[in-house]
Amino acid sequence: MNLLNHKSKIFIAGSNGMVGSAICRLLNENNFNTENKNLLTPSRNDLDLTDTDKVIKYFSLNKPDIVIIAAAKVGGIMANNNKPVEFLIENLKIQNNLIEAAYNFGVKRLLFLGSSCIYPKFSKQPIKEEYLLTNTLEETNQWYAIAKIAGLKLCEAYRKQFDFDAISLMPTNLFGQKDNYDSKDSHVMASFIRKFYEAKYYNYEKVICWGSGKPLREFLYVDDFAEACIFTLKNWIPNQDNAPKDSNGNKLCWLNVGSNSEITIKDLAEKISKIIGYRGAIVWDKNKPDGTPRKKLDNSQINRLGWIAKTDLDSGIKKSINFFEKEFFCKKISQ
Repeated sequence: MNLLNHKSKIFIAGSNGMVGSAICRLLNENNFNTENKNLLTPSRNDLDLTDTDKVIKYFSLNKPDIVIIAAAKVGGIMANNNKPVEFLIENLKIQNNLIEAAYNFGVKRLLFLGSSCIYPKFSKQPIKEEYLLTNTLEETNQWYAIAKIAGLKLCEAYRKQFDFDAISLMPTNLFGQKDNYDSKDSHVMASFIRKFYEAKYYNYEKVICWGSGKPLREFLYVDDFAEACIFTLKNWIPNQDNAPKDSNGNKLCWLNVGSNSEITIKDLAEKISKIIGYRGAIVWDKNKPDGTPRKKLDNSQINRLGWIAKTDLDSGIKKSINFFEKEFFCKKISQ
């Protein structure tokens, strides 16, 4: 049963962010916004998702059929460490408001987007969905992780108690168009692209990177993740007999989404440096935290459904660098 069709009124929370905008682009490419103007994409100025009354009023007026929650307060290790209250409370408010309103106003299907940081710091590898809550979290981003776990579990609770069709996807480290390149709040991929691009442009002798460079990370180009979102909305019905299950035979209501490849942070830095053409030194500040030593998702469940990532790492990095240059760096230096 395909609940996603051209008559569906689709509300995308976080439509201006990296993930939300990728989903919007893909839907527009597939003519979802040409017939009935059915994509609902309010900006942060149009709708404060942390305000319960405003969210209720929006749902009452617009009555969406499908809700995609791509809105979240996100950031790298420094941001998570410095603003634990904001990362916990803002994310809880956003997702609680949206999930509750979606149920109360009869939304047919909800997709909640989480993060691979929900899994334990020293989880068995590759990480299966069932490893959630089997051990302690990574300390530096536990606030964000706890909020995302709460959102996932709230979707599961609504499905269990009220048979509400809420599903969740847990992506690996995402990157691509409209990533956050802020010098303090960005994730590792965006941080490296900015560091090495500026180092080449300004002819810096060295680039300082955090940690030892030893941790392993899996990366997924954001357009591939957008395809996974649309694919699962169309094809994944958790209550069906052939739906993905854990090793105990329990049907899953969240799935991992990754690229099936990984790279050390050190090799990533060297790869980005080479693609950009930076010839200076790379210095590792080992006094800074590494984060989780390895975080490789087991993507077999979504792969069995028929979705597989298409974009290789080098191609994704080159596209991201081009976006950074045109949409961020050139605008910055022209100001």
